[in-house]
Amino acid sequence: MCAPDPDFDRLRRLLLKAASAGGSIGALLAAGVLKPASVLAADWNRPAFAATSLSEALRAAGAAGSVASGSIVIKTVEIAENGAQVPVEVISNLSGSQTLAVFVDKNPMPLAASLSFTNGSLPRVRLPLKMAESSRIRVVVWTADGKTYHASREVKVTLGGCGG
Repeated sequence: MCAPDPDFDRLRRLLLKAASAGGSIGALLAAGVLKPASVLAADWNRPAFAATSLSEALRAAGAAGSVASGSIVIKTVEIAENGAQVPVEVISNLSGSQTLAVFVDKNPMPLAASLSFTNGSLPRVRLPLKMAESSRIRVVVWTADGKTYHASREVKVTLGGCGG
């Protein structure tokens, strides 16, 4: 008789736990106890994301009075051949960075992303942005002391990615 395989037993236990947890969550959802729609998007800033001009988006996001900072690094291509997917990496070297928002000045809806970071996490993110045309990417960072800072970078787009 062969000895039992410990990897197989571990996998079997993991699958049983996952099935049990999934069944429990499904039952709670069906009973109406869990309401994911109200939980997942509870804190998003609808006016800032719905704004159709940069000044309106900055005002709605609370970033109108930000100060320029060299401690925010924006890494991206200088020329994007296709605006449907422009790779952007943002790193905030500001101490106490809590929220980071990415705006694309000439997009139909300029606020492209807003991310929150917990204390101690590294405020660094990579995003594929859609850009309607050549424009400036502006990153605004809110710090724990309530101050806002920004940095920007110009990107040339040869083929627009927002429906054009």
